[in-house]
Amino acid sequence: MSAPDRSAPAGIDLAGIDLDRTDLDRTDPAGEIARAAAAHSNWGRWGDDDRLGTLNHLDAAKRTEGAALVRQGVSFSLSQSFDMNGPQKGWRRRTNPVHTMLDTGTDAAAGHQPFPHGIGGADDVISMPLQCSTQWDGLGHIFDHGRAWNGRDAATTVTSEGDLVTGIEHMAAHVAGRGVLLDVGRALGTDGELPDGFAITEAHLRATVEAQGPTSAVGRGDIVVIRTGQLARARREGWRDYAGGDAPGLSFTTAGWLHRTEIAAIATDTWGFEVRPNEFDHAFQPLHQVAIPHIGLLIGEMWDPDALAAHCAADGVYEFWLTAAPLPITGAVGSPVNPVAVK
Repeated sequence: MSAPDRSAPAGIDLAGIDLDRTDLDRTDPAGEIARAAAAHSNWGRWGDDDRLGTLNHLDAAKRTEGAALVRQGVSFSLSQSFDMNGPQKGWRRRTNPVHTMLDTGTDAAAGHQPFPHGIGGADDVISMPLQCSTQWDGLGHIFDHGRAWNGRDAATTVTSEGDLVTGIEHMAAHVAGRGVLLDVGRALGTDGELPDGFAITEAHLRATVEAQGPTSAVGRGDIVVIRTGQLARARREGWRDYAGGDAPGLSFTTAGWLHRTEIAAIATDTWGFEVRPNEFDHAFQPLHQVAIPHIGLLIGEMWDPDALAAHCAADGVYEFWLTAAPLPITGAVGSPVNPVAVK
């Protein structure tokens, strides 16, 4: 494999630039994205052939640490349902899952199944976009100026045959370790929920950790779950524009925190991970443009941490063993997932 292009996006010179700015020029998304990409890039950090990005931070020692957090044996699925009652409305041809039965008990009772000695069975099939419900964004999901993760050429990395280099199948054995819940909705919101358009800054994340206590400290190799409360609101009031509409989420200014903490992955209870509307006059998912192709960060969306959050609030423990393996779909740039947290 040829060495990826590691030139700084847009020729940005880092001299004199504050790498962890909290202010933004709303009128210059291209410049802000380029500056953040150059300041927080992990290109080359794990070699030219890397396929895991920030999952490299989640090593054997970190998994052992995470496994030791299982003390009560209580478990929580952090997945939404996969059915026709989901939030999708057809944007970019994303639909809700269509579940179809191929063989049923009715077929068996009617004698329509050619099996001996009375045995019968049921089979089914599902048709769905890989990012229609609880899911991971793979490293081939987002590009910056034609460059994929680690500086690769997007055109030759992800083709009609799929992601030829960083397909999500390469991550299937790695996403298990210490999970940390940051319930920002409960810590800073009203009745446990942040309003749509609320930009979660590093200061908000720090305040949440302080409010929750030492078990929510975030560090290298952690899988961080952010609860905003938007999913709870959607369930109460209806999906409305949950898929693609206004939402609380991570501020663009958290790019430095995402890079500096060396977390392995992050997931939210929202459709798009970052705040919507975003903090620029005209931009689309600008934090994605830095976090995936430059930081190499594994991002989860549409997770359901509500039951886990209630338990954490009750016992004051916000860390747990978390396993969230993507399906090893060859060449996929995203995957459905059923994350399971065990305390």
